[in-house]
Amino acid sequence: MTWQDLLNAQRVRVHNTSLQEIHDLRTVVERDLRDAKLDALSDDRRFATAYNAVLQLTKIVIACQGYRVTGLGHHQTTFQALEIAMGSSVHALSSYFERCRRQRNQVDYDMANVATEAEAKLLVQKAQEFRQLVERWIRKNYSAYAV
Repeated sequence: MTWQDLLNAQRVRVHNTSLQEIHDLRTVVERDLRDAKLDALSDDRRFATAYNAVLQLTKIVIACQGYRVTGLGHHQTTFQALEIAMGSSVHALSSYFERCRRQRNQVDYDMANVATEAEAKLLVQKAQEFRQLVERWIRKNYSAYAV
């Protein structure tokens, strides 16, 4: 799959990001990573909040590449676009996040007590690692958006 394939399918559109947009998304990521560590939240809510941090990080990557995901199934498209943007080196991580996407759908729409404490903690850990990876990628490829 390529950016052109996603454009042709109307699953992404061309988008000019800004330093402010990237900053705002980073702020959401920080909030969500902080909140996902709160013991007072249920495992489901911590899982869903960590998932959102990952989603926002992926949106940052896509925005740096000059696109925005649109339409139905945008979470799924977001993780497909991650590999287009960052390459096959993120395949395992992208696959893991795709599995988390399906689980998060159950948490948010279908039932309670879906995520375990271990699953929530693992997703928080992976989200933190992914944030570091994204920031290194930005410094290397899009230094105007680096922190």
